[in-house]
Amino acid sequence: MEILNVIIAAAAAWIFGAVWYMALAKPWVAASGVETDADGKPANMQDKTPFIISFLCAIVVAGMMRHVFSLAGIDEVGKGFVAGLGIGLFMASPWIATNYAFAGRSRTLTLIDAGYATWGCAVIGLVLTLI
Repeated sequence: MEILNVIIAAAAAWIFGAVWYMALAKPWVAASGVETDADGKPANMQDKTPFIISFLCAIVVAGMMRHVFSLAGIDEVGKGFVAGLGIGLFMASPWIATNYAFAGRSRTLTLIDAGYATWGCAVIGLVLTLI
């Protein structure tokens, strides 16, 4: 049953990511420098590989978070949300910021992508403790 919880939490974070990046599509495209088509949309939108990889990565993150939550005894919704938020804000986001700083990426891109890492982990934490 735990694998189902992990998949549901990953799906929730992945869907949140779709909403996040749709809402921030224009600034993300401008900050990321991805190639665009005539409509200004990323040229690789037809390639499903990034979508598959992102979902698989969400499963990995949710699985590890479930493991950590189990070891830490985190089983309440509020604690799950706060722990997920902390994991995103204080573990995932600093790595993104470090990588982007060395790559010379913009502050806007860092904030958008680290924001998703932060809130996506919060969603996973919330869902893992809801079900």
